[in-house]
Amino acid sequence: MKAILCTKPGGPDDLQYADLPDPVAGPGEAVVQVEAAGLNFFDTLIIAGKYQTKPTFPFSPAAEFAGEVESVAAGVTAVAPGDRVAGYMRYGAARERLAIAAHKLVKLPDRLDFDRAAGLIVTYGTSYYALKDRARLKPGESLAVLGASGGVGLAAVELGKLMGARVIACASSPDKLAFAREHGADVLIDYVSEDLKEALRRVTEGRGADVIYDPVGGPYAEAALRAIAWEGRFLVVGFAAGEIPKIPFNLMLLKSCDVRGVYWGQWTERDPDGDRSNLAELMRWCADGKLSAHIHAVYPLSETAQALKAIAARQVMGKVVVRP
Repeated sequence: MKAILCTKPGGPDDLQYADLPDPVAGPGEAVVQVEAAGLNFFDTLIIAGKYQTKPTFPFSPAAEFAGEVESVAAGVTAVAPGDRVAGYMRYGAARERLAIAAHKLVKLPDRLDFDRAAGLIVTYGTSYYALKDRARLKPGESLAVLGASGGVGLAAVELGKLMGARVIACASSPDKLAFAREHGADVLIDYVSEDLKEALRRVTEGRGADVIYDPVGGPYAEAALRAIAWEGRFLVVGFAAGEIPKIPFNLMLLKSCDVRGVYWGQWTERDPDGDRSNLAELMRWCADGKLSAHIHAVYPLSETAQALKAIAARQVMGKVVVRP
């Protein structure tokens, strides 16, 4: 089978398009023929050796996938050959076939295509866990989303709207903000052309945002935190800006607010039942048209490097998937 392999720390151009033996299902496993694999910003970090997860070389990038069960090990009853499924595995999905524990697979609704199923697991899974399980977002609250046109940002915009929040989309250009508006954002803030702290205070009439969803970090984190509401919740999702901010503790004291980490990948291991329940709900919503799971572009598996370069260059609005 064909696979994209990372053999050393580096950039997208260092990846190899290689042949590997077909996998065989071990105890408790299923072999899935991959129809689509989703890529994320953290894939650019993991191949460079700059992510908290550091796989042994060689490995394939791509943490999420959708496809059809090809075979199962003896005794596996959760899925069967022919089932349409999706799953998450931290890394390793950029290949034609893979073996994975059967209990990690979620069956797809008939109306949901493979591309969107593969593209929603990490972004919508992260955002739903963040808003539902970490922030306890309530209807009528204000939700400020930084990086609102990216993968997790767009998911947070759509989910926040679906959960009844007033969504404030924050992004770095007019076209990205217009894209967020198309997906449900109520208020738009361009944090390149105006001061983020003052803009958040202005659009909330001085009260501040109840929940701040931050996958960007860098200089925007502290500015947003300074505009949080009393007893607000600040969600630390990631650091796409490349800089991990250092936040003065007195800001949390002055607003009696919480800063809450969002480590969705670890949560899926610690609470697999909760994760499967969330993913099943997300799949149903997407199949019913309540979530877009917007696909920015689809690349052949052989062009994974080009897809990752587009993500690294901040050219992507929504998700990118690759097809073997």
